[in-house]
Amino acid sequence: MLKRVDVRFILNPEDVKLKNPVFIEGLPGIGHVGKLVADHLVKELKAEKAVEIYSHHFPPQVMTKNDGTIAIPKNEIYVYKSECKCPDLLILVGDFQSISNEGHFELVNAYIDVAKKFKAKRIYTLGGYGIGRLVEEPYVLGAANSKKMVEELKQYGVRFEDGEPGGGIIGASGLLLGVAMLEGIEAACLMGSTSGYMVDPKSAKAVLEVLMKILKLDVSVEALDERAKEMEKLIAQIKEMQESAMQWKGDEDLGYFR
Repeated sequence: MLKRVDVRFILNPEDVKLKNPVFIEGLPGIGHVGKLVADHLVKELKAEKAVEIYSHHFPPQVMTKNDGTIAIPKNEIYVYKSECKCPDLLILVGDFQSISNEGHFELVNAYIDVAKKFKAKRIYTLGGYGIGRLVEEPYVLGAANSKKMVEELKQYGVRFEDGEPGGGIIGASGLLLGVAMLEGIEAACLMGSTSGYMVDPKSAKAVLEVLMKILKLDVSVEALDERAKEMEKLIAQIKEMQESAMQWKGDEDLGYFR
């Protein structure tokens, strides 16, 4: 029977034996920035799935697959054992966040519990910072649950602006910082500036590049580059359509005075 929050371990934390891992969250949100980064890391690092999380708080539906079978909504946590200077990683990915306020708290408690079982020492949540207009050169805005982390992240070019984001950080990306603080775990959120109108791989690349510097991680960004180029073509087409519409409207207005 499915529980309200049903955490199922595929790998036993004691068997995996991660060394002071960093927990990274990248669930859907503004511009899908965090999700793009987390999915990219899982693929590039060939991370191994360790945990599946099902919940009453996900949408009441199943997805149909190409072969006609179905998949029930779930989020997943992958593990990566580092062979370089980068720390071991836990990466939370998925297609859903909670559809209720109560669910956000219950799910975040579950994520924190998993992080603690794997003995995570730090958490980075990833997301988008919507500014309501197209962004040519994305930057990364930050928030952290300790002044120490604020000063540390500034060294990597992360911006901290008074009162921003103005509406707070909603969902897992924000709540994880708060619950982590209560549990004595350092945590920070990295947000890529984005229009908020569409999926933004360019903003995701900006966040990934900062995260790579922080973690001393080296992965290819080629896939995100390709998606960013495709998105830039789409944006150019949208701008062209807007300019054509404005020109048509201008001609129409002139006709009125003839």
